[in-house]
Amino acid sequence: MWLGIDLGTQSVKAVVMRPDGAIAATQSQPYPVCSPQPGWAETPPQDWWRAVGQAVHAVMQQVSPRAIQGIGLSGQMHGVVLCDGDGEPLRPAILWADGRSHAQLSTYHPLSADLRHGLANPIVTGMAGPTLLWLRQHEPDLYQQARWALQPKDWLRFRLTGQVATDPSDASGTLLYDLVGDRWHDPVLTHVGLRQDWLPPILPATALAGALTAEAAEHVGLPAEIPVAVGAADTAAAALGSGLITPGAVQMTIGTGAQIIVLCPEPIPDPAGCTHLFRSALPQQWYRLAAIQNAGLALDWARHIVQMDWPQVYEEAFAVLPGCEGLIFLPYLTGDRTPNLNPNLRGAWIGLGLHHRRAHLMRAALEGVAFSLAQGWQALQATGVSAKTLRLAGGGTTHPQWQQLLADVLQRPLYPIHYPDASARGAALLAQLAVEATPEPQETNAASLAKRLAAFAEGETAVAPATCIQPQPIPPDLVRAYASFCQQPRPVADGRSDGLGG
Repeated sequence: MWLGIDLGTQSVKAVVMRPDGAIAATQSQPYPVCSPQPGWAETPPQDWWRAVGQAVHAVMQQVSPRAIQGIGLSGQMHGVVLCDGDGEPLRPAILWADGRSHAQLSTYHPLSADLRHGLANPIVTGMAGPTLLWLRQHEPDLYQQARWALQPKDWLRFRLTGQVATDPSDASGTLLYDLVGDRWHDPVLTHVGLRQDWLPPILPATALAGALTAEAAEHVGLPAEIPVAVGAADTAAAALGSGLITPGAVQMTIGTGAQIIVLCPEPIPDPAGCTHLFRSALPQQWYRLAAIQNAGLALDWARHIVQMDWPQVYEEAFAVLPGCEGLIFLPYLTGDRTPNLNPNLRGAWIGLGLHHRRAHLMRAALEGVAFSLAQGWQALQATGVSAKTLRLAGGGTTHPQWQQLLADVLQRPLYPIHYPDASARGAALLAQLAVEATPEPQETNAASLAKRLAAFAEGETAVAPATCIQPQPIPPDLVRAYASFCQQPRPVADGRSDGLGG
């Protein structure tokens, strides 16, 4: 069996996968995201380590630890863990939702067109490059003291194995990586003045990175020396874990944030600079991405504000008519990426009246997130992506009424993919590929991997969409309300207005 660990923004998930790809056991463990100042998002890595130990111990209550043949990892993208040479964190990790590095984006502006083409991504806050520039300016002592600047899942693997590495899917989300050249972007590092010695070597996601140390084995309740794969970023791992391995298909995944992705056979940046381009978990494959920063994050916030549990959300909110009697919700609690690329956007309920109750507020939150996803889908379509249907994945997409609302707002048939732990399953698959990828005589590693992936695709009948959610008409006034507001100045963090449109 294979253990997959997905280090998410608000929780870690551990799954055990059987050789046939079925999930034998799963456990999760939450941890908080701290915001010591407005617009900041941090988590102490020690919280991750503690939660990983608890989640793996719990999942091992359902299977024998000695049945685990390999471990794979996935994790939230873009963050920064500054640590010393032993992997001890020097400060809390700065996460993808953090907007403190807005002023540092100007360092990237003088880059030549060729250098920007290699980065192949919009220059936005939350990425490791701008975050490291902020640390250099505001915490210079820690900046100099650090031995490594790691992505979250790479720090976790360091603690598990004592080995430092990253993979192309995570490296490509740092604004320090050359997607065309497939390496760290040394000219960009030189231009922005960042250290190059603290970036880890880049290995394939399907490679073996090391083995579980005795200390780590005791912490997670497993035998020492279990092989550990390099692993991949959470979105890339989720694509693999949900069977999205063929270019052209479009998948929407909703968790804390949301991602709409399409696999690409070559790295062609978005000429408008609105969408992202990252490496996938597999060799010689990329994916274009619309990144919606506030999805489950905004819904969970709204749910706590109106004091509802999830069963109450589904019972009460969906009893309210579409449009919420004139109430709309902007979900930009931590700014926005696709399509607005503005960390200063802020959320709001607009149109509140005495007749509105908590059910109206919650229904409006659901509609606002759905319309934000529609904006991201429109930005992806503007790059030439075309799809008559969308695959729907993620733990935040399982309720039928929520699925129907998404189909209605996007005006596309949706095919739910029944793998709510897709990232963790993708991590487990990477472990299986890494351990079993020993090529036969006269066969290259690439050919061996291609053969295994072909077998995997043939076995993915369980992932094949069986249910189609057909879109229903929605009130034109509601569509116009959101479309109109997307073209108006929006409230921002510093009290000024911002005229970025959708």
